[in-house]
Amino acid sequence: MIITNAKIYTMESDAPIENGYILFHDKIEAIGDMRDCKIPTGEEVINACEKYVFPGFIDGHTHLGMFEDSLGFEGDDGNEETDPITPHLRAIDAINPSDRYFTEAKLAGITTVASGPGSANPISGQFCILKTHGTVIDDMIVKAPAAMKFSFGENPKTVYHSKNQQPLTRMATAALIRETLKKAQEYAENIKLANENPDDYEKPDYDAKLESLLPVLSGELPVKAHAHRADDIATALRIAKEFHLNLSVEHATEGHLIWEKLSEAQVPCMLGPTLSDRSKPELKNLTFDTYKILSEKGILVSIITDHPEIPVNFLPLCAALAVKFGMSEHEALKAITINPAKALEIEEQVGSLKIGKDADIVMFDRFPLELLAKAETVFINGTIIS
Repeated sequence: MIITNAKIYTMESDAPIENGYILFHDKIEAIGDMRDCKIPTGEEVINACEKYVFPGFIDGHTHLGMFEDSLGFEGDDGNEETDPITPHLRAIDAINPSDRYFTEAKLAGITTVASGPGSANPISGQFCILKTHGTVIDDMIVKAPAAMKFSFGENPKTVYHSKNQQPLTRMATAALIRETLKKAQEYAENIKLANENPDDYEKPDYDAKLESLLPVLSGELPVKAHAHRADDIATALRIAKEFHLNLSVEHATEGHLIWEKLSEAQVPCMLGPTLSDRSKPELKNLTFDTYKILSEKGILVSIITDHPEIPVNFLPLCAALAVKFGMSEHEALKAITINPAKALEIEEQVGSLKIGKDADIVMFDRFPLELLAKAETVFINGTIIS
């Protein structure tokens, strides 16, 4: 299939291809200026008539399919509130691809999302990355596990306060995370000793929780650290430094107040949900100014909805509001395409239009940050979805 006569934003460069073409099957095979286009025999041609073509949008932090639409506890599978330490839980066992927000995501041009457990627990479980089209989760996966969720601040305190159980304080949240990571280190060391010296050391009994943290300690599995307030962000950075974790800061509501620390640590920031009220004390400094400030300081910024906090299909609107409050248009577009791909470590597969990448392509009737913009045609893995 080939799209012709399109204004193509590859997100590989600052400027669009004003009148371009893109040839693809399941992967992108060629892309360039129409003056260099030679249409292969037998290819279906879509004349874009100067419409806007983008890589599929990416929401780097959601709970899509885990807090289901129009349901109560029956469809609430995002938080296991019976134990504050649950690193062995896997999002792939909870996500329901039949939730109608998958359809609404596709119709808005969002082709890839990261989805995982909520922030009830200091260690909540494993995120996955998936395409938004499919009927069985196993066929939609881009990467699983994709990250481990840690949570700082008010949410664990709020959940366990009513149970009169740790953690009741920020100190206890951090202590539980440290204790568990230290146990995982010792578990790994004991396994190593037993493998190297089976006559002298007994292999420890299998522990699902500690086993799931081994790739976190090695840096292979990133940590998504839920943190709104500046001091909670600082705690996440502190623990990441202590244990050499591969960290991204999720939400970072007060990130603009400590941008120097974020810049020094060189950690990605997933900003949002900002199209929201200040519903709890740690959101008192909620502002769209954070997007402009952090992006101008060279921090890798992604824009997120934290669905269902903001419905996932409003991701482009959140990017438009970031521009309204001073973020450049180009940086806002990067924040819903190539930046989350880099932060999620999947940039070799998605996030831009480049030869060899997945053919996740969206054709808009106008510039997608305009309120009335519509995703007219959506391709995921080269298959036309709408």
